[in-house]
Amino acid sequence: MTGTNSFSVSRYGPERPGWTRLFARDSLTRRLDWPILLAATALSLLGSLLVYSATRNRTELNQGDPYFFLLRHLMNLGIGIGLMIATIWLGHRALRNAVPILYGLSVLLALVVLTPLGATINGQRNWLVIAGFSLQPAEFLKISIILGMAMLLAARVDAGDKSYPDHRTVFQSLCLAAVPIMILLLMPDLGSVLAMVAIILGVLLASGSSNRWVFGLLAAGVVGCVAIWQLHILDEYQINRFAAFANPDLDPSGVGYNTNQARIAIGSGGLTGAGLFHGSQTTGQFVPEQQTDFVFTVAGEELGFVGAGLIIFLLGLLLWRACRIARDSTELYGTIVAAGIVAWFAFQSFENIGMTLGIMPVTGLPLPFVSYGGSSMFAVWVAVGLLQSIKVQRPMSA
Repeated sequence: MTGTNSFSVSRYGPERPGWTRLFARDSLTRRLDWPILLAATALSLLGSLLVYSATRNRTELNQGDPYFFLLRHLMNLGIGIGLMIATIWLGHRALRNAVPILYGLSVLLALVVLTPLGATINGQRNWLVIAGFSLQPAEFLKISIILGMAMLLAARVDAGDKSYPDHRTVFQSLCLAAVPIMILLLMPDLGSVLAMVAIILGVLLASGSSNRWVFGLLAAGVVGCVAIWQLHILDEYQINRFAAFANPDLDPSGVGYNTNQARIAIGSGGLTGAGLFHGSQTTGQFVPEQQTDFVFTVAGEELGFVGAGLIIFLLGLLLWRACRIARDSTELYGTIVAAGIVAWFAFQSFENIGMTLGIMPVTGLPLPFVSYGGSSMFAVWVAVGLLQSIKVQRPMSA
């Protein structure tokens, strides 16, 4: 058999070269960040169990089908993974050229919410209902702001003209971010506004911009909060949420009901919980919006400190790996995009978990990957696709 390819005489001859290429050092499979991918998948699958537990007995919501929300959550997960794959295939650099189009479309969708075509769900007019499916444009605005600000701030730096963004460029990027924020304030969707402020701060810090912009933005935020309160821009239910946060004992059967029941559910879980599908607060339907905003209470009650800690660990793992991607990126654009995603996920996770524990006000922000909701699931998996693209398109080290 002299001169014969060694693979051809192997028992698995025709297949080994393919597997070798698949797991070669420079292959896409090896270059993916698997901890991020596995953590995001685990969170989404764990979320499907929690959503099912929270909705299987709620006939007024599940249309008589206990698997209604579970199947839709898994369907959203499948679509989200498909969007991630498409994002990796296109690449964050190719999407950089499409930022003006993506930004314009997301802003247009948000503006449509303010027209009669917008829908009010759970007291918030920030939805579009299309062919029976609800869409929340604010989730896609977060991605648009990250990509748009990264494009502006990194343009001259990546081209070699500057070592850091100048004041004019920073001002232009803040103007770009201000447009969707103003639209969200008109809805009003204060939770998404706070998430976007966190994103902007993360983006500015990662870009190397002058710290004066960061401190100025913080000061402007304080002034803006005072102005919003004085001008009575917030709806009554939002004011009540802040009042309940400031005074947890305020009207426990009224405005403080949600947070009071959430704390009872989490506190009753103990170390290992009551067991999946056996939580008395969850089964008794005492916690409102438990499949979306308060899904963490299901984990706290039924899986206990161990299960709730696992969710926090997986989120922490994902954030740690995303920080490494931001640090190792060879271009400022990739660094800013990854840092913006870190700021988004970190703030939203802290806010969602914090409001169930009573240490943050209720704002209606979902828990990334875990809460039920198509728009949120699609957006976070697109973000995972962006992180993976930054990772795989980084030049390989010697």
